[in-house]
Amino acid sequence: MTAELGANSYGKSGIHLVKVVREGDRHDLIDIMTAVKLEGPFERAHTAGDNADVLPTDTMKNTVFALARKHQWRHPEEFGRILCDHFIGASPKATRVSIELRQARWSRMVAKGAPHPTAFQLGGTEYRTARVVRDRSAGFTVSGGLQGLTILRSAGSAFSGYPRDAFTTLPETRDRILATSVTAEWRYRGDGKEGAAWESIRQSLLDAFTDHESESVQHTLFRMGQAAIDANSAIDVIRLTMPNKHHLIVDLTPFGMDNPNEIFVATPEPYVLIEEVVKRGY
Repeated sequence: MTAELGANSYGKSGIHLVKVVREGDRHDLIDIMTAVKLEGPFERAHTAGDNADVLPTDTMKNTVFALARKHQWRHPEEFGRILCDHFIGASPKATRVSIELRQARWSRMVAKGAPHPTAFQLGGTEYRTARVVRDRSAGFTVSGGLQGLTILRSAGSAFSGYPRDAFTTLPETRDRILATSVTAEWRYRGDGKEGAAWESIRQSLLDAFTDHESESVQHTLFRMGQAAIDANSAIDVIRLTMPNKHHLIVDLTPFGMDNPNEIFVATPEPYVLIEEVVKRGY
């Protein structure tokens, strides 16, 4: 029996870049984790130990820092395009270059009632994400997204009317806490200016989370995806993942106390995980 090499790729991950954009006395901060991946006919590196076509991953790391300095850019999607263009030229054997970027959300601090020009605070666990792929023959595919957007509604959420069997103990409710941590990825339509639409898309998701009476996480998930598509012509498909972070009402009757939907226990596990893809209709 002869072994054959299957699908393979290589690259450099965990390249943590921080760029200070200096405009006089006012600075902006860009904090991005970058990953570079190359695909192509690199078989001889695996089967014969021949590295003639293998661009060193240390070179990839150095390139990320050098191009971040060389070029003017503000959005991770922009930087992803710059990196793709470089690596498709620097590695002639590569048929596809993939760049993944995860940007921390630093915000400007307010000091003495005014935004400070050079001081920032980290905004929790939410990240802005981007994925840029350049295929040597098919061109660019650019996606944006977010991770760790934790949101909660204390009213306007229900779950009822579901089937029941011998193992069902969950009581129906018309008034519950809906809490989740949103992961979203959307595909841009490819005008080369994708990054400018990110804030608008994020706000569409937040607006939709609040603007309806939710019958389930699925109901809210679709409403959010629909709103993002309807409000933003820059995208044509969005994938959303939303775990239901349960907040269960505590029974205080053993202590002679009522609980009018005020005291809850947050239970991180087990949790409901719901995913959905919403596409633009034509």
